[in-house]
Amino acid sequence: MNSAPATSDSHPPAPIWRRLMAMLYDSLLCIALVFVVTAVYTGLHKLLINIGLFSDRYATIAEPGGSIGYDPVLTLVLAGSLWLFFGFFWRRAGQTLGMQTWRIRVENADGSVVSWSQALLRIVAGVLSWATFGLGWLWQWLDPQHRSWTDRLSGSRTVQLPKRNKKQ
Repeated sequence: MNSAPATSDSHPPAPIWRRLMAMLYDSLLCIALVFVVTAVYTGLHKLLINIGLFSDRYATIAEPGGSIGYDPVLTLVLAGSLWLFFGFFWRRAGQTLGMQTWRIRVENADGSVVSWSQALLRIVAGVLSWATFGLGWLWQWLDPQHRSWTDRLSGSRTVQLPKRNKKQ
């Protein structure tokens, strides 16, 4: 699906507390994703060592009690996994599971879903926002359109959705 139904400008910007609660919810999912991806990666890594496709240097790292070194491939795999996680949800409907719970959505000005490159820019801006002790999120209080760094850098916006009417 390339775009969500277009929305009007009537949706207000999502308040910071809703964004933070959605981030908390999604961080739990991301932690689980990182554990699963690391376990699969480690299992494949060990398998490749056992069949002789990796050198002794990698075998030493993988041994119990062996020196734990930095693995740039694992770092790239984890970063890619998180980009795919957020990109999948943002491209599908503009919402991660946490965002659905807190009724917020990421969208372009015309209401369409963000692109893969916008998803990557949002992630980079999110990392920068946290690296500056949350300044990127607090920025929305200074911005006339209440956009955070993630919104501004990616050219998108985060809006609050209305409550759905329950059908009886």
